[in-house]
Amino acid sequence: MNDMSYDSVMVRKNEIMKKSVGVDYTKYEIEGIAFDYEAMMKDAGYTIDEIKKIQLETGVGNTPLVELKNINKLIRKLAPKGKGARIFVKDEATNPSGSFKDRRASISAYRAKIMGYKGIMAATSGNYGAAVASQASKRGLKSIIVQECYDSKGIGQPEILEKARACEAYGAEVVQLSVGPELFYYFLVLLEETGYFNASLYTPFGIAGVETLGYEIAEQSIKQFGKYPDAVVITHAGGGNLTGTARGLKKAGAENTKVIGASVDLHGLHMASDNDFNKKSFTTGHTGFGIPFATFPDRSDVPRNAARPLRYMDEYVLVTQGEVFYITEMLANIEGMQRGPAGNTSLAAAFALAMEMDEDQIIVVNETEYTGAGKLPSAQLTFAKENGIEIKFGDPINEDIPGKNIVLPDHPSKIKVIKYPLEKLRKSYIKELKKRYGKKDFTNNELKFIAEDLSISIEEVKNLIKEVIS
Repeated sequence: MNDMSYDSVMVRKNEIMKKSVGVDYTKYEIEGIAFDYEAMMKDAGYTIDEIKKIQLETGVGNTPLVELKNINKLIRKLAPKGKGARIFVKDEATNPSGSFKDRRASISAYRAKIMGYKGIMAATSGNYGAAVASQASKRGLKSIIVQECYDSKGIGQPEILEKARACEAYGAEVVQLSVGPELFYYFLVLLEETGYFNASLYTPFGIAGVETLGYEIAEQSIKQFGKYPDAVVITHAGGGNLTGTARGLKKAGAENTKVIGASVDLHGLHMASDNDFNKKSFTTGHTGFGIPFATFPDRSDVPRNAARPLRYMDEYVLVTQGEVFYITEMLANIEGMQRGPAGNTSLAAAFALAMEMDEDQIIVVNETEYTGAGKLPSAQLTFAKENGIEIKFGDPINEDIPGKNIVLPDHPSKIKVIKYPLEKLRKSYIKELKKRYGKKDFTNNELKFIAEDLSISIEEVKNLIKEVIS
């Protein structure tokens, strides 16, 4: 029997991951930090047509593209003359478990089935767990969902607890842990004990599954309004949603569509802090994931992360918790669509951006998700009050203090975005390389890889290295 001590399990992590994913990541290593990303995606992924066929088997995809006509009328009233782009949303709530993550889970479940695994497993606190459980059920597989759920006092987020109930309804075994470093360790132990497939968010299969989302947006846009969207706004957490959607857009020919990442601003709150855990009203789609995963993608549970958002992101914007809750209510009240805040993070950003863009332009929000007890603003705001957070109306951008208050806009014109410089993210990426690898000098292969990862030239990479770590 294997030694299950923390140190022993961590020594075996690459071996465990290789068995549980079925990908030999060493094949793609080039030199140092450099690896062949496109070869990995090509070998382990599937073509768009193959993915469509796989997803059709379990009722995933072909979701509607819906114009928010009443919200667009409001934007035109508030925007300067000639401004006020039209917003459309890709209503991913019509997928089997109610979110775009069915696209990811569908490919992992299919892969697990054809490779002979008896079950699949995922470490997630949110929609992905429900998606994995749902798709496992459709493929006749068992599933285990590992959640980081409670603080040290045993108090859990309404959103996460609701998702646990959804996972169990689909037949999954749900393992709930308190916040802290034991999540990854326990996940590895369970993978090794069960021999299940690792339905990680960050494998090539997971990213390939999301490519159909971008592809469908491009196809539907051409059909509905005769052109590709001017911008697609994507809620950014671990980077898989943005990466997969952007790759799908490009494969469909939408090369000039601007890809905009949006996250909830939770600066100052640590994503793994017991003290901060229940001071956050958003468990994903916030800067605690968005910035770390952009600046060092390979922090994930596989050796090489297929989600690499800085390769595809043209702009990065932040919104506040209060703005997202307000937009959630707005969408329900004037569009008759009750959807959860994860998708409404990007909708809040799109609302503000639309007022800056020309009235003949098109913005697509790439996803919605189903809602429920834990997703309703009332449940989350009540929970926030119980944790000492002040709830008030005012100017969110100027008054919001994460962990102290939630400021709902007192007028829709107060919905704005904070534009986060990509240059700042790129500098942080370079700093992470020094921190993780202790490197100041890089080979030509490594420089080429960094340039691809940051979507800039090799010369610009050299200048960044000089500025940041030389």
